[in-house]
Amino acid sequence: MAPKVLISDKLSEAAVQIFRDRGIDVDFQPDVGKDKEKLAAIIGSYDGLAIRSATKVTEKIIAAASNLKVIGRAGIGTDNIDKEAASKKGIIVMNTPFGNMITTAEHAIAMMFAVARQIPEASASTHDGKWEKSKFMGVELTGKTLGVIGAGNIGGIVCDRARALKMKVLAYDPFLGEEKAKKMGVEKVDLDDLLGRADFITLHVPFTDQTANILSAEAIAKTKKGVRIINCARGGLVDEEALAEALKSGHVAGAAFDVFAKEPANENALFHLPNVVCTPHLGAATTEAQENVALQVAEQMSNYLLTGAVENALNMPSVTAEEARVMGPWVKLAGYLGSFTGQMTDEPIRAINILYDGVVADMNLDALNCGVIAGIMKKANPDVNMVSAPFIAKERGIQISTTNQDKSGTFDGYMKVTVVTAKRERSIAGTVFSDGKPRFIQIKGINIDAEVGAHMLYTTNKDMPGIIGTLGQTLGDGGVNIANFTLGRAEAGGEAIALLYVDEAVPAESRAKLAETGLFTQIKPLAFDVA
Repeated sequence: MAPKVLISDKLSEAAVQIFRDRGIDVDFQPDVGKDKEKLAAIIGSYDGLAIRSATKVTEKIIAAASNLKVIGRAGIGTDNIDKEAASKKGIIVMNTPFGNMITTAEHAIAMMFAVARQIPEASASTHDGKWEKSKFMGVELTGKTLGVIGAGNIGGIVCDRARALKMKVLAYDPFLGEEKAKKMGVEKVDLDDLLGRADFITLHVPFTDQTANILSAEAIAKTKKGVRIINCARGGLVDEEALAEALKSGHVAGAAFDVFAKEPANENALFHLPNVVCTPHLGAATTEAQENVALQVAEQMSNYLLTGAVENALNMPSVTAEEARVMGPWVKLAGYLGSFTGQMTDEPIRAINILYDGVVADMNLDALNCGVIAGIMKKANPDVNMVSAPFIAKERGIQISTTNQDKSGTFDGYMKVTVVTAKRERSIAGTVFSDGKPRFIQIKGINIDAEVGAHMLYTTNKDMPGIIGTLGQTLGDGGVNIANFTLGRAEAGGEAIALLYVDEAVPAESRAKLAETGLFTQIKPLAFDVA
């Protein structure tokens, strides 16, 4: 059955056609996103939800989304999506960060010109038949210092455009390295330095706990007198009440805002001030940008639903279509290794350590980590997946560590998972053979070669004659057929293990009879999702 996608906001018809051309069953209802009750009533039928800013994907909507696998936001901001609720439910949230970068950066530059030359006020005055040349005295941008808070994708474009305008550019961004700053032609500074030196300040950071009110009343007080502040990023980055007071006092000469703490902004402290330019969140509002983000989100969602490729996800490592093809067997192996340790572990897990050796060490380890963690967590929560598992592990305080190394043994590559509890460590290693099938190759340091089946039986015992016969006879008497039988031992007469791939789950009666023999120190039935 083809995946089914709901488009609940106004999106380009070309994007709708992309879904259709890719074989996706698409339902285009551009007004349903505004109707929370109707959206909640129908969302359970869909695998994907494509939205813009009008649809609010709340915890209630997500709770009703019984089949939803991916939410695609045509645009950058995802404030209208409860990402925590989506992550807990294993729903991928992806955006389109590159489709409207140029448009948003250009709007910031346009707003900077507008506030520097008082263009909106001068236009309104002229339309009223006035001719107030002396009233609208502006300032040049050339030679001025621009402070850019956030030098990522959009901020970087603003830096480039500002340098072309012969402005000196200061950049505050904790993730900007000195070498990259030099290449961009900007001076990397701390926030206080930027505030004290900039003639214009423009913000280009997401809204997070760390960036909320980054321009607080205290920060605004540190700015250079006569500064002009532009915000085309997200509402809530600036204390609007404090800025309004600074504008009234003359400490801040002007401001240009496209975004506000509360939207739609029907009223705001910045409104009706003569030295403020306001627009209704137009940063991405160009024909080109709207087309770009719509097409991009349709392609990304289609790729995920059809191939497993993950692009621009906010709660899941990105995996390209090529990576998904090559890594598919390794992701399966990661899940099997995690599932084995999860089923074998009854105590609270403190840490998960993952070793990557050889060819697998060069793959997308973040995605493989998610596969391991999901496998481990499925014992406690069968609905967990690669999206929700890391979130749950973090909630439980489980420490995740990884090690990667060059090829060190017989296999071109292998993975080893070790789970640590208060009482013990338990480890298992596996590889992918040339036929693309995952294999278990080591348990508790004992080398084996075992296929992975839907139903398996794991036993431990002291190495001695008769174990194979006892296992075969007892399972045979119980009507259980053995598809594959793997044995291993640390040394002659030492600890030994057996891993049996059987056609069906071993009944409790057969396990009880094995226990009655007194030969086994552990008898554990295992189940794996090998679909």
